[in-house]
Formats: sequence, structure tokens, C-alpha cells
Amino acid sequence: MDKKECPGCAVEVDTDAEVCPICGYEFPSQPLSFKIAAWMMIILLLLYWVVF
Repeated sequence: MDKKECPGCAVEVDTDAEVCPICGYEFPSQPLSFKIAAWMMIILLLLYWVVF
């Protein structure tokens, strides 16, 4: 299973963990719509930069 590092205590936890079992750090979850909106903004900014 894949692992990620906890920014609170630097211990390796499962990628699907929502809370670190050692320090209790809550990993932020971003909805899919937020990720799509962020990519759309990046693409629009790149297009604007290329055109102008």
C-alpha cells in the first residue's frame, strides 16, 4: 500500500488515512470540483499568457 508523510510528525501513514494515528494531524481533503477548477484556472492563465 502507498504511504505519505505526516507533516506534523514525519511518520509514514497510509495514503487513504484521514488522521495521523501518532499526532492526530488531520489531512485536508479537497473535493474533485476544487481540483478541476484549479486546473481550469491554470489552463486559462497559460492561454492568456500565450495570446497576449
